[in-house]
Amino acid sequence: MTTIRLTAAQAMMRWLSVQLTPEGDRFIEGVWAIFGHGNVAGIGEALEGMGDALPTWRGQNEQTMAHAAIAYAKAKQRRRAMAVTSSIGPGATNMVTAAALAHVNRLPVLLIPGDVFANRGPDPVLQQIEDFDDGTVSANDCFRPVSRYFDRISRPEHLLTALPRAMRVMTDPANCGPVVLAFCQDVQAEGFDWPEVFFAPTVWHIRRPEPDARELGEVVAALKAAKAPVIVAGGGVLYSGAEAALAAFAAKHGIAVVETQAGKGAVDWEDPLNFGSPGVCGSDCANRVCAEADLVLGIGTRFQDFTTGSRTLFANPARWLISVNLAGYDAAKHGAMPLVCDAKVALERIGEGLGEHRFEGPDPGLREAWFAATGKVMAAPEAGNALPSDAQVIGAVQRHAGPQTLVMCAAGTMPGALQVLWRSSKGGYHMEYGFSCMGYEIAGALGIAMAEPEREVICFVGDGSYMMANSELATAAMMGIRFTVVLTDNRGYGCINRLQQGTGGVPFNNLYAQSRIVNPPALDFVAHAGSMGAFAVKAADIAALEAELAAARERAGPSVIVIDTEAETGAGIGGGWWDVAVPEVGRTEKLAQARKDYEVNVGRQQVGG
Repeated sequence: MTTIRLTAAQAMMRWLSVQLTPEGDRFIEGVWAIFGHGNVAGIGEALEGMGDALPTWRGQNEQTMAHAAIAYAKAKQRRRAMAVTSSIGPGATNMVTAAALAHVNRLPVLLIPGDVFANRGPDPVLQQIEDFDDGTVSANDCFRPVSRYFDRISRPEHLLTALPRAMRVMTDPANCGPVVLAFCQDVQAEGFDWPEVFFAPTVWHIRRPEPDARELGEVVAALKAAKAPVIVAGGGVLYSGAEAALAAFAAKHGIAVVETQAGKGAVDWEDPLNFGSPGVCGSDCANRVCAEADLVLGIGTRFQDFTTGSRTLFANPARWLISVNLAGYDAAKHGAMPLVCDAKVALERIGEGLGEHRFEGPDPGLREAWFAATGKVMAAPEAGNALPSDAQVIGAVQRHAGPQTLVMCAAGTMPGALQVLWRSSKGGYHMEYGFSCMGYEIAGALGIAMAEPEREVICFVGDGSYMMANSELATAAMMGIRFTVVLTDNRGYGCINRLQQGTGGVPFNNLYAQSRIVNPPALDFVAHAGSMGAFAVKAADIAALEAELAAARERAGPSVIVIDTEAETGAGIGGGWWDVAVPEVGRTEKLAQARKDYEVNVGRQQVGG
């Protein structure tokens, strides 16, 4: 057997560089890296030697580097991914939040934190977490509950099994998620004689499982017996590449489609059977169709509480729930009739079973009335409105948008407002709402722009999220990556301030004006963004915002447009109930009434089915 003498770190990077997609691209496009003790000597040397065969990018924060990598994978519909390496200690634990984000959203990312010495020579090493009762524990054990696959590389030859396992997880549509390979720092530098065949290029195909015949038969029979079905399209539609199949299926059989946050953009908003989004951030027409449906066909969705209105939305007492999902765990949620298979395959097989069977479909007037109503709240304000609403900001971006525009966000007011209001072209929407992680936005926009450079990426971010994580704006400027940030400044956490009051509370500790501060904030976001290399400007009103959006389209790097907004309104339209527990005991009549309303809504929940 022919062997090659390499360090374990060199072997890892060489192996990753030859793991290919069916199209011949690297599955791991490159590696984000912040070096420190624990990865600079071993992994750092190995990456430097790879050059363009496995590019390395330098970020500003381990968490946001990982967010960029995750956004890249989401934009590539899980067909390609990135790796992220950190030092041990805080560098590693900074990535735990990102791992949780990838886990919840079922997205592939390879995290390679440095780890303690396997030989335990330096013990404890700098930044080592010590468990008094378990000598095998390190800080990286924090990753275990938020990893799809976790391994600790404490011998070079561990890579011979760990790396293929990592790739199998990241390319498994049912088990896809974050992989953590905690890499002991002395092992990274240790030489080993590797079988040459280990580095042969490997092509990874993403499987499309067929449905069980019995399950398929039950689903077709249930559909044929229904009178008013609705399709709930989730992210699985996009990851399956089933967008065209879904639109054709809905058109042939006359079934309305509603889209979750992860599924939005699967069907063009102008499709007459696209009734918007369901649930807490839902459109009026979608929520009505869902409430009246006698069969709900979920495709690639987890039926998360925002989608189901905390289990109050699908209110027809005679309704059936069907869940098409690759993961049996997800397919069985809410007592659904499961169909465990690929989304595109499911649409084809169900279509074959239905034949020419067609439903009457919902009243198209519901859809028309909804768009008329949203058009009013998104319209440009009359002269003199110094503080526009979030809906009016969205309207300005909507009027500017073209077929290549992609809007993205993650947390705060804008995700809900965008789901309700944004009229997405096919593939023009990217929302991280499984974990709704503040700080994802700017790093995510960077990852999307790297994945889809032909797109006009527009990142919505509030002042609160911007304050949490903005440093990858400097990375984008240094790399010359183009995207536009629309930064809405309502001087605090406006979204949670409204939730606080909506659940009977008084305004407290969310807006700066209601917080325990000595000096009112005078945050100059334009100066801050400009200092990091972005083009930055303050838009005085909606008309100025539209002009600046047009100008940003022509620039080469990142642009930041700041606009002041009012904090009270939010989307101002649509929506539904969300289960946020209201205190049983309190000091105000407002809180007592909120508790009474809460108990009424809890009584509407269809828990257990």
